[in-house]
Amino acid sequence: MKRIAVWNTAFLGDAVLTLPLLQSLRLRYPEAEIDYYVRGGLAPLFAAHPDISAVIGFDKRRADSGAAALFRLGRSLARRAYSLWISPHTSPRSAVAALASGAPLRLGYSAPCYNRLAYTRTVDRRFGQLEEIERILRLLQPLGPGPLSSWPEIALPPAAHARAREIFQLLDPDRPVLGLHPGSIWASKRWPPAHFSAFAALALDHDIQILLFAGRGEEEALAGAILKGVRGLRRRLREPDLHDLSARLSLTELAACLARLDCFLGNDSGPMHLAWCLRTPVAALFGPTVRAFGFTPRGPGDIILESDVPCRPCGRHGHARCPRKHHLCMTGILPETVWEAVRPLLRLRRGGGEARAGQRTR
Repeated sequence: MKRIAVWNTAFLGDAVLTLPLLQSLRLRYPEAEIDYYVRGGLAPLFAAHPDISAVIGFDKRRADSGAAALFRLGRSLARRAYSLWISPHTSPRSAVAALASGAPLRLGYSAPCYNRLAYTRTVDRRFGQLEEIERILRLLQPLGPGPLSSWPEIALPPAAHARAREIFQLLDPDRPVLGLHPGSIWASKRWPPAHFSAFAALALDHDIQILLFAGRGEEEALAGAILKGVRGLRRRLREPDLHDLSARLSLTELAACLARLDCFLGNDSGPMHLAWCLRTPVAALFGPTVRAFGFTPRGPGDIILESDVPCRPCGRHGHARCPRKHHLCMTGILPETVWEAVRPLLRLRRGGGEARAGQRTR
């Protein structure tokens, strides 16, 4: 196995959860070149990982969309002369990329049916029976027994850590720092901004410092609405207590900040996965999706917050809007309940039981 490719051009969380597969490949083939193909824009997050030789971004929604781009990709893949190709992604485009690679050994899932044409060996995904990391690691079964890595390790560049240090130098080191991320690609996965505002007001009343994160395009509809709500609930709001970092951080800078938090609260989303991988205590809000799907945080103190409504789950990924038009799976998770659940997590690191995750990243 001189040259290996791993392809997962899905969302941020999917790319992060594929890291144990890459780390396991490095344990088995220490001298191999291991390339990682990810969704456009995600490459910088994985570029410093010591087990990955090269990270290639595939911008399937913009520059790399269409048949011509797929043809160009096929030609470049063939030139790489991969010995082994592995894909945890099940889209038709991923199947075409596997075929185009020309790798003599191509590993993928047995479904959908076209995968049996694209891959030389397939395994059952066993969705609903295993967690996602274990499902992805099953793709190594055709290679025979070998060492496995089960925790996604995140390695960040020095510049990202430097930016995080600048931000945290503005904070009181003797008070806990809570991170809030209200975003998600799927709108039905989002806890309402008004709930985030009420929760933030409770945290501020207990002398907690808050960092508010949000991606580009979420500054007004999410972060702005939350800030407006907090100001309506608390007449006196000092800037050092609540820092708005929405759309101000790169992906690696966001990760570096998440690593320094005392606790993270967010929806079932990519940043949530980043936080627990960095060993930050996580409180995750799950609505349309459920634990059985296998995408919950895995830290020892992490918690899942959910509302018991009979229509859950309504899909594997959530929806643009609630199919039942009531969104009770998220609105039914009350801010007061969340605050009582989060309070112990804020004390987890302050009690000295766990080192700062930022010191563990490579």
